Amino acid sequence: MRQLFQFRGGVKPPAHKAQSVQTPIGAAPLPTVFVVPLHQSIGGHPQPLVRAGERVRKGQRVGAADEWLSAAVHAPTSGTVLAVEERVAAHPSGLPTLSVAIAPDGKDEWIERAPFDPAALPPRRVREMLRDAGVVGLGGAVFPSHVKTEAARTRAMEELVINGAECEPFMSCDDLLMRERAEGIVRGAAMFRDLLQAKRVLIGIEDNKPEAIDAMRAAVGAIGESFAVVPVPTRYPAGGAKQLIRVLTGKEIPANRRSPEMGVQCFNVGTAYAAWRAAAFGEPVISRVVTLTGNVGQAGNWEIRLGTPLREILPLMRPRADTDRYLMGGPMMGFELPSLDAPIVKASNCVIAGSPAIFPPPAPEMPCIRCASCAQVCPHELQPFELYWFARARNFGKAQEYKLFDCIECGCCSYVCPSRIPLVQYFRFAKSEIWSRERDKQNADAAKARFEFRQAREEREKAEKAERLARAAAAKAAGQQAAPGDAEAAKQAVIAAAVERARAQREGVQPGNTDRLTVAQRKEIAEIDQRRAPLLARENAVNAGNAEENTGKQP
Repeated sequence: MRQLFQFRGGVKPPAHKAQSVQTPIGAAPLPTVFVVPLHQSIGGHPQPLVRAGERVRKGQRVGAADEWLSAAVHAPTSGTVLAVEERVAAHPSGLPTLSVAIAPDGKDEWIERAPFDPAALPPRRVREMLRDAGVVGLGGAVFPSHVKTEAARTRAMEELVINGAECEPFMSCDDLLMRERAEGIVRGAAMFRDLLQAKRVLIGIEDNKPEAIDAMRAAVGAIGESFAVVPVPTRYPAGGAKQLIRVLTGKEIPANRRSPEMGVQCFNVGTAYAAWRAAAFGEPVISRVVTLTGNVGQAGNWEIRLGTPLREILPLMRPRADTDRYLMGGPMMGFELPSLDAPIVKASNCVIAGSPAIFPPPAPEMPCIRCASCAQVCPHELQPFELYWFARARNFGKAQEYKLFDCIECGCCSYVCPSRIPLVQYFRFAKSEIWSRERDKQNADAAKARFEFRQAREEREKAEKAERLARAAAAKAAGQQAAPGDAEAAKQAVIAAAVERARAQREGVQPGNTDRLTVAQRKEIAEIDQRRAPLLARENAVNAGNAEENTGKQP
């Protein structure tokens, strides 16, 4: 029996999972139009690779990763690109994001897929393949997985944790995935283990999922791996990466350190399955399992293509007449969708149809009584009541001193607050204000740097101009006293020196704003350089001829 540890705090809200695990995972039909946001992961913003009117095939990249901390985005089916424009996003702000709208042609025609053997490739190449396949954390964090497969240089990897806890109420997509596709999860976990060179693999599953536990144990035995499938106590937020690592290994990850520095890394079961599909079948991430539940006539789990608008999946849910909202994610950490046009994305693990019966209107907020109930359930041992006062008073510096950014916004404090204070909303507000001020400061610093650079450049140009005028005056005075041939030689020398300085200055200037060029822009620059090459060669030849002629004129 493996020893388990405990994390501090946490709550036990009603699970509400039974209604969505009665049927197998279904395949959602194709919608009439896909809206695929290009930014679906933490990190850089992928650049569009297609344009309106272009035909794409299923699995084709429509957005390329522009940085290492980024992941590609792909077409979920074959069809025609309608537009590459700003569309409403699945985000609580309701702000639009650059998206690719695709009209399906009904053929669902794949690109030529290229499976790969991770054992036969260098680790760096495997990570690049995962990046180009768009594999990110499907537990909700959407952190690019290829980055997480790099172990810390200062410590060997001891444990790899596969997260199957799924502690959020209403959500059951990981439960059904483990029941039906356990072998793929185990093979994906083995792939991550080999990349990280981990000594042990621990698969943590909450003990309220006995079918998933049995399926994973059977898959581990059938494949012959020595992975440990460990039931953990059901307590929210046991599915948080730091909390699950604490329960399984006893290691507590400090807020200012990454888990690989402690010799442990954590991946969601959906992420492991997606990585295995990318390697074994050459399939990028174009769909995911989503729980559709709440105030519906048919709750269940469906394999839904990314980019499917919410209104297109309503027939699968059959929402009841009194449905008044839709939440993406669970009731603890999810958010209300701003529009039915918002699409399913990689972070969409659950959609809940809400009603006044399921989610009653919030009670009026009352003054904080400093009961410290929020501090008792905080899994990160913070003092939410103090953070609340600082956030409300806009004392953001003090809020940072009290470790505001250690808050994972799990909602435990809001859940137990007797004064019905939406504490998490205050914390999100404070974080957004701090981020906004940091951006303003960075912009101001950049503007100051540009101004100072401009002033320095103008001073340098003035000094160079004065120097040129002085040299010209000296040359003119010398020419009046010397022979005509000597004056002409001095004049040509001044011209040659000016040409040489201009050439050196031109070569020293590096072009800016070239780190995020699109493929079309790079192609255009290459064509321009190709056209300029003969002109530059001709200019160099003329300069060389002039130099020889001037040399011949010397007495």
